[in-house]
Amino acid sequence: MTSSSLSLGGWLTARAALTPDRVAIDFADQEVCYRELAGGVSRRVAAFAAAGLAAGDRVATLARNRPEQVEVFFACALSGLILVPLSWRLTASELAYQVRDAAPSVLLSEPDLLPLSREAARQADLDAPVRPLAPADERAGLAAGHPAAAVADDDPLLILYTSGTTGRPKGVVLTHANCFWTNLSLDRTAELSGQDVVLQVLPQCHVGGWNVQPLLAWWKGARVVLEQTFDPARVLRLIAVKRVTTMMGVPTNYLMLAAHADFASTDLSSLRQVIVGGAPMPLPLIEQWQARGVTVMQGYGLTEAAPNVLCVPAEYARQKAGSAGRPYLHVEVALRDLGGTGLVGGPGTGELLIRGPAVFPGYWGNPEATEAARWHGWLSTGDVAERDADGFYWIRSRIKEMYISGGENVYPAEVEQVLAGHEAVAEAAVLGVPDEQWGETGLAVIVPNPGHQPAAETLLGYCRARLAGYKAPRHYRIVTELPRLSSGKVDKVTLRRELDRHPAPSS
Repeated sequence: MTSSSLSLGGWLTARAALTPDRVAIDFADQEVCYRELAGGVSRRVAAFAAAGLAAGDRVATLARNRPEQVEVFFACALSGLILVPLSWRLTASELAYQVRDAAPSVLLSEPDLLPLSREAARQADLDAPVRPLAPADERAGLAAGHPAAAVADDDPLLILYTSGTTGRPKGVVLTHANCFWTNLSLDRTAELSGQDVVLQVLPQCHVGGWNVQPLLAWWKGARVVLEQTFDPARVLRLIAVKRVTTMMGVPTNYLMLAAHADFASTDLSSLRQVIVGGAPMPLPLIEQWQARGVTVMQGYGLTEAAPNVLCVPAEYARQKAGSAGRPYLHVEVALRDLGGTGLVGGPGTGELLIRGPAVFPGYWGNPEATEAARWHGWLSTGDVAERDADGFYWIRSRIKEMYISGGENVYPAEVEQVLAGHEAVAEAAVLGVPDEQWGETGLAVIVPNPGHQPAAETLLGYCRARLAGYKAPRHYRIVTELPRLSSGKVDKVTLRRELDRHPAPSS
């Protein structure tokens, strides 16, 4: 028994004692029940102790979504260890920076990724073993039932590296209490039951791979269908065959599903809701899913808040479509005026601030960055939001993405939402570029829908009919796809770099 009332280690142990025969993980059509999962966790606790790992040590993993990584998570939670799940999409040099920064006591690697893991460890000069993340049956000889460590609520549980759009990635530390409160707030807003079937496609190297449904599902005794990659055709089949009731994804996931030839014919009758994060979901796409009888729950979060901050409750899904929502329970938000001097009262626009028990304690080994992220006890998000008279928030842009055209602030996310409403546009990304007359103006990078090739004049007219003139981008570029971060968000740093290499105007 752990000493903490909020630690996550006991979630699986208690659930396995209560409903041992329920399926916890459905992976590659193999079912792992709660008894089996808890047994694997217990053996890993014993293995970590036998290897000399002590509370506070880091355990890094390099693996796609898989049951073994779930075992490692709960074993770390029981042992007072800190899990550092790394992204298998990164290069060896990118991984080496994170390995060097976290200094894990062991790096566990999916067998297929061992060459990448070893090269990253070599470049990082890691003085710790690199071992395969072996299936449970290869560890059958390990003793089970090793006693759990004493774990405090505020002990670190996860280090998750940010995408690094503004420089080197930073290790976000999340505690047991952070994860407890964000899952509690999720359950009190988008409740799960033991009868739910959760489809998890988000990678376990991101906060959404743990704290947006999967951990809550295992707390409640639900089934998690665990997928290693996102394939639209397979996901549609899984929804129908596995009778999936809920899932989490980024707008790109839902766009690809809705655009698939099988979307209209797939049986979605079991799917009561989908949760959206990572970016605002275009209204036409929301309406496509709503037309199939699926509630779209738009949300907003960030890793530093573990991540759940705002959401649109189901009863407002249509009325407030496109909004990021109101604060989750146990979360406080505010707006700081863009001059940085004080808070905005009532409806208005400003930088979104967050505080509450799910907000992280800081960045791993980086007190300067931690201090820079604080403002009078609030977490400074760097996101510009607008609050309406009903208390709903609308994410407009990153502060650093905002540009000034003719003395007026332009928020790219607002313009992107408008462009996404055009029948010829599948996706849009807007950047500020220099302009001799106005200082800056917009460049819209467009991914067209199949069979469409929208002209710049058409898109400009469409925007001007729906936006103030200074907000309408003057330049348009057609591309086949947008660069993305491993989280699924559009990588605007890379996009700008690519456009700088190929600056020929398209309008």
